[in-house]
Amino acid sequence: MNATRRSWLKRAVPAVAALAVLAVLAGDLRHRRSHADAIRSYRLIRWWELTPKEWDPTKRLRELDLDAMKDSDPRSQRFLQEMRATWDNAPTVSALNGEAVRLVGYIVPLDGPAAELREFLLVPYFGACIHSPPPAANQIVHVALPEAVKGFEAMDMAQVSGIMKTMRQDSRMGISGYHLAAEDIERYVPRQ
Repeated sequence: MNATRRSWLKRAVPAVAALAVLAVLAGDLRHRRSHADAIRSYRLIRWWELTPKEWDPTKRLRELDLDAMKDSDPRSQRFLQEMRATWDNAPTVSALNGEAVRLVGYIVPLDGPAAELREFLLVPYFGACIHSPPPAANQIVHVALPEAVKGFEAMDMAQVSGIMKTMRQDSRMGISGYHLAAEDIERYVPRQ
């Protein structure tokens, strides 16, 4: 091999290697962009958007003179049962059916205490369904992941993305008014 050709090869090999590295990085960057674009295609919704504007669960509450009732009063017990029925049958927003959404909330596992999470309720506040009565059905989202994930526990905050469906479902932790076929879940840390 002559000196000119050797000199050219010495310059070409690093250049080809550099191009290969750039091609790999460009592919990785393209993958990251497509993942970021997919995440951006989910509409971030807030919990209040899950409640129809015309629904007023406190209407019956305003009709009663609660100060005149004691906890042991049979009317109080009937009222609590009425309120629970109202919350369990809370209406949903049908416009959310089939929407690609992102929602932040607290995890209430349904799979038990296992190390992997596949099915859970997403609720708007800490302690819901575990340390306090469940919220209204339109404030509980039943989430199903395509495969189990590790690293999440009860009451962890998570941001879940997927396709929303209006679907009432009963579980041991509460009645949900929505189902989310999750496509992505990530830990959520509120900004300070």
